[in-house]
Amino acid sequence: IGAVMRDYGTDFLYDTTPSAIAKRADGRLEVTLFNTHSNQSHTETYDTVVYAIGRSADTPGLNLEAAGLKSNALGKFVTDEEERTNVPHIYAVGDVLEGKPELTPVAIKTGELLARRLFSGSKVLMNYDLIPTTVFTPSEYGCCGLSEDEATARHGEENIEVFLSEFMTLEFAATHRERHPKHVGEDGMNDLQPMCLAKLVCLKQEENKVVGLHFVGPNAGEVTQGFHLAMKLGAKKKDFDDMIGIHPTDAEAFAGLHTTKASGESWLNVGCGGGKCG
Repeated sequence: IGAVMRDYGTDFLYDTTPSAIAKRADGRLEVTLFNTHSNQSHTETYDTVVYAIGRSADTPGLNLEAAGLKSNALGKFVTDEEERTNVPHIYAVGDVLEGKPELTPVAIKTGELLARRLFSGSKVLMNYDLIPTTVFTPSEYGCCGLSEDEATARHGEENIEVFLSEFMTLEFAATHRERHPKHVGEDGMNDLQPMCLAKLVCLKQEENKVVGLHFVGPNAGEVTQGFHLAMKLGAKKKDFDDMIGIHPTDAEAFAGLHTTKASGESWLNVGCGGGKCG
């Protein structure tokens, strides 16, 4: 994603921390940037500065300790698999849970499942291992399930097989989109480089059950949403192989993933989007 954004013209400053911001007479912002690698500082001027600092749960003012509730330094609660806090009759869902994704659809679904268990006799628990989500960067990243590292840590490297393919979306390949002018000609290349990646993380001892799906490319959210259902129903690599692709889409790549990471072979593919031409 970083390489794609760079080709688009985005500048990244690595190992760099803003140390001061001063407003100039013209209203622009002069930012002092400290490089932690060289221990040198320099200034740059911007129209806008945006802080991405994360967030904490706004729970301290609720006086929950009077009910015996315990929270961490960020105001979040540790719960069991049924969303029960340290006080057995008090439950918590959503962004106030420690170690759980801060995603609205996850909060909604967790609340629905909790209500059904409390009032309708349901036994269904929230499955935090199968949450589809997307990062809406210029080339989006969508995922569902475990990352390769998580799957390896949980099941052992010898039990994990990774299938993947890197390619260029057809709408860009057909029009020969060029890099930003300041990067044209680098490495002898003018066109944008492959911007899509399809990846399946599979569990060998369960007939290559798909435990992680990852996609980088346009409309990753749309691609990932549908595959969430397949994974929820226990899809295996063979089920993906048996799919009929919609040609020439990016999602079609998941119907033809044959290169494994362990093979050492290149997973770069040239075709029509995620599929094969001809």
